[in-house]
Amino acid sequence: MRSARFRRSRRAAAITLVSALSLTALAACGTSSSGDDGGDGAQQNGSSDPTIPLDPKTKVTLTIDCMPPAAKAAELKEWKEDVAEFNKTYPNVTIEGRSTPGQCLEPPRFTAMLKAKSQPDVFYTYFTDLPQVLAEDGAADISAYVSPKTVPLLKDIDPNVLDSLRHQGNLYGLPTSNYTMGLLINRKLFKDAGLNPDAPPRTWDEVRAAAKKIAALGDGIAGFGEYSAGNTGGWHFTAQMYSLGGDVVDASGTKAAFNNELGKQVARNLHAMRWEDDSMGKTQLLKWGDLQKQIATDKLGMFLAAPDDIAYMVQQLGAKYENFGMGPIPGGKNTLAGGNNYMVKKGISPDKIKAAVAWLNFKNLTVGKGQFDWARTKADGLPVGIPQPNFWLNGSKTKDDAARVEHATMPVENFKAFMDNPVAGKAEPPKAQEVYKILDNVMSGLLTNKDADVDKLLSTAEAQVNQILAHQ
Repeated sequence: MRSARFRRSRRAAAITLVSALSLTALAACGTSSSGDDGGDGAQQNGSSDPTIPLDPKTKVTLTIDCMPPAAKAAELKEWKEDVAEFNKTYPNVTIEGRSTPGQCLEPPRFTAMLKAKSQPDVFYTYFTDLPQVLAEDGAADISAYVSPKTVPLLKDIDPNVLDSLRHQGNLYGLPTSNYTMGLLINRKLFKDAGLNPDAPPRTWDEVRAAAKKIAALGDGIAGFGEYSAGNTGGWHFTAQMYSLGGDVVDASGTKAAFNNELGKQVARNLHAMRWEDDSMGKTQLLKWGDLQKQIATDKLGMFLAAPDDIAYMVQQLGAKYENFGMGPIPGGKNTLAGGNNYMVKKGISPDKIKAAVAWLNFKNLTVGKGQFDWARTKADGLPVGIPQPNFWLNGSKTKDDAARVEHATMPVENFKAFMDNPVAGKAEPPKAQEVYKILDNVMSGLLTNKDADVDKLLSTAEAQVNQILAHQ
C-alpha cells in the first residue's frame, strides 16, 4: 500500500517530476550523453524485433523517475555508480534521472501525470496502480521484451510478484520491491513482560493475551496498536481479514465480503482489546507514522507492519535495530502483500523499451548488483538484513539470503520467526484506497466508542463499499 513512508497507504499525491538531473551532470557522474534526443522514433543501430536484446551501439536517451534526491546522499551515490557501471555495457544509453525532494509517488499528481501523458519513459508505480495506468493507456506491454535473454534471473523471480504486474496475460512492469505484512514487536517490552521475543504470538488469542501483559507494565505502554485514520485503518482491517482466511471484496470484485462472521470476529476482538482489556492505549485515530513512533520509544509492544518499517524507525526516529523483531501475521491463513515496480511508457520506440528493460534488469533484478549489492549497501551506511524486498526463489534466493546475512547491519536472527514461517501473500482489493477509507470508519468506531454497534458499523460500510464497487 505504501512505499517506505506511504508505499502501502498511498495518501499523498503522485509524481511531479520537479527536478531533472542535467545530461551534463549525469555524464560527469558516469552517464553517457550520446547527443541523440532519444525521440520515440529513434532506433539508430537497433532492431525493432522485441526478442533481440538491445544492441550496445544503439543510441537512446531514457528519462527515469525516482532517482534519489540530494537529501539521500548515499542512495544518490549508488544511483550514479550504477549508471556508470551500466554504461560500461551500454555506452550509448543516456540515463536522464529525475527526482522529487519528498515522496516519490504521490497519488493525485500521479493521476494528473497519467492523464496528461507526461510520465517519463520509465515510471514508478505500486502494484495496485496497474488498473489505473491501463485505464489511461499509459504503459507498454513489455511481454515480448522480457525473456531469459534480457532478464537472466527471470525464472527465479516469484511468479506471484510478476503476476501483480500482468493483465490478461500481458506483462506491464518489472518489480523493484515486494512486501508481506507480519507482526512487528518491541523485544525489550516483550522481555520486560515475561514474554519470549523469539516466539511472537501466532494467533489473535495469543496477541490479546500478550497485549494484556505488556500493557500491565504501566507507564502509558500499550500492548497492541492499530490505525483508524488516513485509509490506514481500512488497510489493516483488510490485513486482519486476510489473516483469518477472509476477504473484504468477493472474488467477482463487485461486492463487499467483510460483513460476516469473520468480519465480526475481527471487529469484536479489537473492541474487546480496546475497552475490556485496555491494552491498546487511550490515544486513537492513529495513522501511518504514529505507531512507529510509539514502538520506537518503547511505548508499544506490537503492531502489524512490513519489514521496511524497521529501517524507517532506525534511520528517521533514532531507534536501534536490536530492539525489534518480527513474526508472521497472526492467524497465518494469508497476509496482505504488495510492492513497487517500474512501467514503461506506451508509445516509445522499441529500442527505448529494450534499454529500459536492460536498465531495470541491472538495477533491480540482478543478485549481487544494483539494489542487491549488499556489500556496497553496508559500506554506504545503509541497512542490510531486513527480510524484504525478497522476491527471489531457487538458487538466487539462497545466494541473496547468504549475502544479506554476511553483510548484515542488524541482528537478522530477530526476524527468524517471520522468515521461517512464510504466509501466502494476497493482493489488495479492487478500489483499495476507496474501500480503506470506508473501513476507516469501522476501525475508528470500534476504537473510539465503547458502545460501538459492530453489526451496524459493518452493515453501513458494506453498503458504502458496494456502491463504490458498482461504479468501476
